[in-house]
Amino acid sequence: MSILLHLLLLSVGSLAPAGAVTAPSDVAALAAFKAAISPASITPSSCLASWNFSSDPCRPGPSHFLCGLTCTTTGGGATATDRVTAVALDPAGYSGTLTPLLSQLSLLEHLELSDNAFHGPIPASLPSLQTLILSSNSFSGPIPSSISNLSSLEILDLSRNPLTGPIPQFWGSMSALRTLDLSFDRLYGNLPQAMPPNLVNLALRGNSLSGSIKRATFAPLRALEVVELAANRLEGKLEGWFFLLPSLQQVDLANNSFSVVEVGSPSQGQRLVAVDLGFNRIEGQLPAALAGFPALAALTLRHNRLRGTIPSEYAGAKEGVPFRRLFLDGNFLTGMVPAALLGSRELVGSLGDNCLEGCPSAAALCSPPQKPKAVCKQGYGVHGRPRWPHSYLDP
Repeated sequence: MSILLHLLLLSVGSLAPAGAVTAPSDVAALAAFKAAISPASITPSSCLASWNFSSDPCRPGPSHFLCGLTCTTTGGGATATDRVTAVALDPAGYSGTLTPLLSQLSLLEHLELSDNAFHGPIPASLPSLQTLILSSNSFSGPIPSSISNLSSLEILDLSRNPLTGPIPQFWGSMSALRTLDLSFDRLYGNLPQAMPPNLVNLALRGNSLSGSIKRATFAPLRALEVVELAANRLEGKLEGWFFLLPSLQQVDLANNSFSVVEVGSPSQGQRLVAVDLGFNRIEGQLPAALAGFPALAALTLRHNRLRGTIPSEYAGAKEGVPFRRLFLDGNFLTGMVPAALLGSRELVGSLGDNCLEGCPSAAALCSPPQKPKAVCKQGYGVHGRPRWPHSYLDP
């Protein structure tokens, strides 16, 4: 949904039955919220510029409170009151802090302030909050433990902020949380021992997280569909149970330091669609069992240290749907390329920069060219012990 359409829907949502007025506590909270923002960052064309408190926020005049709010009416008759349920501002570069008076918005369910320059404490005293999106701002320091007080929270997005420190350990108590995005912050340390038990989407890309993926952390996540942990410092063995999580659909673990990948035998009910393990340090052979996932259509294992042949299961014998995206370039794969891969018109990917035979340079799938024979010999070494070229020591 575009930002303009989103804001339009919010302004339409603020229209409530005639007769009610906005609760004074909500008006005071909104006024304090605007006052805590630098006036120089409120441009004339911005949403916040239209917030004029000479009008009732939920019953605005023709040119006041044009966007940014959604209200609902509580009570009826003479006791009817409008309450603010959503605040969603445009990405206009607003700079300021979030006033503690926001806690007076006791029915606020949605707070979205992404792509601005807010800083200071992250609000954590909003009892009805279900969505908190503060991505691409200037919030810094560690993630506050007070966030665990937001027991109704379903979506938390703190990505692209200069947040530092380890990921807290309190997530196991946040049973309502479905989406957690802490990508492209400055977090470090191991993954938490427990995650929100009903988590569906987990995004922790672009941090400095280390250690391994532990079964005790992920096995309880029966609803987990998307795991995005790319561009961290994770390492060690990726065990076979991980890909067999019952709801798992998308996995992005690229640009880490995993060295071993095990894949268990999938069932027909597995929902895995896309796996990206590129730019790691994975050794051994291509896991043939990956071809047994019936819905798996996109697989990337590029720029690792894989050796051996391409399993026949990756081509005509693949279970379910065939591969539509297959990137295996930058390894030490040998042998003949399965004819079914070269003959596919629907397959996008690369088998280049390997040690393969029968991969004509004119074929798009075989670009870039295969490695020189001398480099391939280094990759296989003496008595099967590889002597990795320097460029493969730190991919």
